[in-house]
Amino acid sequence: MPSRDATTHWTGGLQKGKGEVTLDSSNLGAYEVSFPTRAGNPDGRTSPEELIAAAHSSCLAMNLSGVLESQNLEADYIDVSTEVTLGPAEGGGFEISGIAVTLRAKLDGVTAEQFAELANTAEKTCPVSKALSGTTITLDAALA
Repeated sequence: MPSRDATTHWTGGLQKGKGEVTLDSSNLGAYEVSFPTRAGNPDGRTSPEELIAAAHSSCLAMNLSGVLESQNLEADYIDVSTEVTLGPAEGGGFEISGIAVTLRAKLDGVTAEQFAELANTAEKTCPVSKALSGTTITLDAALA
C-alpha cells in the first residue's frame, strides 16, 4: 500500500503567524492555516482537526462498506460525519479532547442491533480510528 504525504510551510509565531498545508500526494491544493482560525472562527481556513475529521469520516465510510461486503451486504448509502474537538491539555498546551462520529446508512435486510454491531466492527478496525486510539471516540450509528 502506498504512503501519502502533505507539507506545511509556517512563518511567524503562534498567534500572529500563518501557514499553508499542501496535499502533496494528490496535488489537490494548498490550504491556509493559522492558530487564531484553528482555535476560533475558521474564516475560510482549515485546521489539523478538520483534516483529521475528513480522514476519519472517509476512512470509516470505506471501512464500513468493506465490513458490509464481507457479510454479502451493500448499503444504498453511508453518511459519516466526524467532529474533532480541540481543548486545553492538562499541564498546558492543547489536545484533541474528543471525536464524535455520527454514522447513518440506508441498508436493507438487517436489524438496528445487527447494524450497530457491524458499525462498531467497522469503527474498531478502521485504520484512522486505530491511529486515533489515544483519544475518546464516540460512535452514534443508526439505520437511516
